[in-house]
Amino acid sequence: MFLKEGQRVLFQGDSVTDTDRDREDFFSLGDGYPAIISGLLGSAHPELRIEFLNRGVGGDRVRDLRRRWEVDCLDLSPDWVSILVGINDCWRLYDSNDKTEPENFESDYRYLLKSVRSKGASVIIMEPFFLPVFSGMERWTEDLGPKIQIIRRVAREFKAIYLPLDGIFAAAAARREPEFWAEDGVHPTPEGHALIARYWLQAMNITL
Repeated sequence: MFLKEGQRVLFQGDSVTDTDRDREDFFSLGDGYPAIISGLLGSAHPELRIEFLNRGVGGDRVRDLRRRWEVDCLDLSPDWVSILVGINDCWRLYDSNDKTEPENFESDYRYLLKSVRSKGASVIIMEPFFLPVFSGMERWTEDLGPKIQIIRRVAREFKAIYLPLDGIFAAAAARREPEFWAEDGVHPTPEGHALIARYWLQAMNITL
């Protein structure tokens, strides 16, 4: 198990992480995978007293995380930072013709990792994903694919724990229709959130 007693874990990202968390409650985890992870880990290993925080913000892109990184990450002094971001960097191209160039995406992502490592925190990276539930969504791969490759490359460079969610959800969609896991192809259903939580715990070498 990579987590140690009394550590603080921070979840960061977009709406997939946000999941309607209460902004007025410092410890609110929302209704998605962060809450599931906290519940499962806390029930299996209460003696570890792990503290979980969620600072996901719906609609955020990597550039948005960078803008709020000081307050919503570094100032919180996490021991672990879990990052899931990137689908909006792709989505905005197709719904608003607002492209995030790969070089800017990589520069901003590197900033996140460098600043976290400079504070001595460890990182678990989850790659963004989508399931093509609507006509034309298959095209998203053209933009998201190169961004996933960037994330994989920087994850290797920074020796981060890596969770290949795009592949995990693709495999899950071979067992049950895509809408079962993410109704709109992006935002997970309860089963989709549970899938993320299960693989997150496995990646962190946590036995339940």
